[in-house]
Amino acid sequence: MSVFRGIGDSRRAQPDRVAPVAAAHVEERRTAHAGWVGVGTLACNRCDAPVALTAGPVRPTDTLTCPFCRHRAAARDFLSLGTPTRPARVEVRATYDAR
Repeated sequence: MSVFRGIGDSRRAQPDRVAPVAAAHVEERRTAHAGWVGVGTLACNRCDAPVALTAGPVRPTDTLTCPFCRHRAAARDFLSLGTPTRPARVEVRATYDAR
């Protein structure tokens, strides 16, 4: 903005043109809470063969395949939280969104 004008210039001081401001970036963050449920076993519910998780965490609805009999089902069907746990132990955690 120009404050000083020439001598004898009676025009009002006008601010220099300013480019319009772009829309603000909005970032939404959701808080997720996790809780430990227990230790269980992943094994086929048909042949009782252990099933390994090679790709990391899975959801209960994700499909797993038995490496022995090729049975396909949701991960929840392969999970047993009963004792005794066998060598294919997994740690079970529940995660939910705080809305």
